[in-house]
Amino acid sequence: MSLKAILAGAAMAVTLAACQSTPQQTAVPQTIAGTLHLCSSCHGMTGRSVSPDFPILAGQQQEYIEQQLHAFRDHSRADPHAHTYMWGMALHLDDATIAGLAAYFSGQPLVPGRGDGAANTLGAQIFTDGIEARDVPACVGCHGEHAEGQANIPRLAGQHRPYLIEQLTQFRSNGRANETMHMNALNMTDQEINAIADYLSAL
Repeated sequence: MSLKAILAGAAMAVTLAACQSTPQQTAVPQTIAGTLHLCSSCHGMTGRSVSPDFPILAGQQQEYIEQQLHAFRDHSRADPHAHTYMWGMALHLDDATIAGLAAYFSGQPLVPGRGDGAANTLGAQIFTDGIEARDVPACVGCHGEHAEGQANIPRLAGQHRPYLIEQLTQFRSNGRANETMHMNALNMTDQEINAIADYLSAL
């Protein structure tokens, strides 16, 4: 290997290390390194986004990330944030890159909850019991006891509160098309959406 190639590889390693947002250094597969730099501008190199406009991806369910990237690429997910931020980003992603990104972000350390939303009794009640009088099912039934998600059902624990509010509002209006979530959110008030988002973001 030439000296030039060795130096180029070392420079890339330093750049990737510097972009890590946690003390833990995680190896970045070369097959997704370039794409990951683009993702990191919004989501952070390890999926710990700072802006609530962009969801935290660290520790998210791998199958869910992969499913959403396919939906962005084929435009079957068409809520405003998807259209504005992700259609163009996902347009040229091939299946292997999508799978690699999903595996990478899902393997990152979880982000701990923030705030005191765990003390939000209304949010906790909706999560565990739903709202029977208005046919709002309990979130725990699909998203898990600790809102950890499973397979293509997303992890909600520790997610940005404003992002959760935006998505539930989009589900309610069917701006983000998902029949199950539309029916689940249809009869929720703004107060209840805020409460469940408050609760989940603190888990």
